[in-house]
Parts: sequence; C-alpha cells; structure tokens
Amino acid sequence: MTVTVFTKYRCPQCEATKRQLKKEGVEFETVDLAQNPSTLEQLQEAGFRQAPVVITPDASWSGYRPDLIKQLAHQRVTA
Repeated sequence: MTVTVFTKYRCPQCEATKRQLKKEGVEFETVDLAQNPSTLEQLQEAGFRQAPVVITPDASWSGYRPDLIKQLAHQRVTA
C-alpha cells in the first residue's frame, strides 16, 4: 500500500499526521510541497485547501485526521 503525505514547512498538522502514521505502523512517503510547486498547484486544483494532504490507494484527505489514520492502519492489518 502506498501512502503519500504532502507537507509544508512548520506545519503542526503535518507533523501530527506523520507522528500518528508512525505510531500506527503505517509506512508512508513524504513530499515537501515547497520543493514541488507544480504538485502544490495540482492539489489546489483538486480542491485541497490545507496541509497535509494524505493520498492512499482508497482515499484522500487534508488536515490532521486521526480517525482516518486509524482506519488506514486497520485496513493494513486486515489486508
């Protein structure tokens, strides 16, 4: 399962999301949006308005969502 977290510098929600994913044992890749302006533009065009943006094979969301992270971890265990 590929999970990507799109982050920005000094983003408390981004850091909380990464900590929670690690705590739940979910492996993920991080993309720094400051280093990828075209990706930032694409995410904004897709309707995302806050960081982090988390993209999984089955879902996507923005902001710190511990409820969705727990669901993701549960899917990983039962898969």
